[in-house]
Amino acid sequence: MPAEKVPSWIRQFLMPALNDIKGELKAINARIDSTNQRIDSTNERIDSLRNETKIEINSVRSEITSLRNEMNVKFDSLEKRIPVIEKITALELKIADLEKRLAAA
Repeated sequence: MPAEKVPSWIRQFLMPALNDIKGELKAINARIDSTNQRIDSTNERIDSLRNETKIEINSVRSEITSLRNEMNVKFDSLEKRIPVIEKITALELKIADLEKRLAAA
């Protein structure tokens, strides 16, 4: 085969194959770009969910703190009432005792 025929032969044989490979590479790149877009979209959704979760957690923490404060106030109030209730109970017992004495006399 003469040397001048080789480039034509290479062109006829290899160029279609190279064009097919080029087309396949473009398709692969398009799929990679599409996959990257889906990954980016998924990452954005994950970030959004993470932010929403942080907001919800902070809200729950605030509610817990508020409830804790309310419970502390109620316990403080109960602690202040217990001595008064004890004194009232003692007075009721004394009154009952006095009523028995008066009834017996």
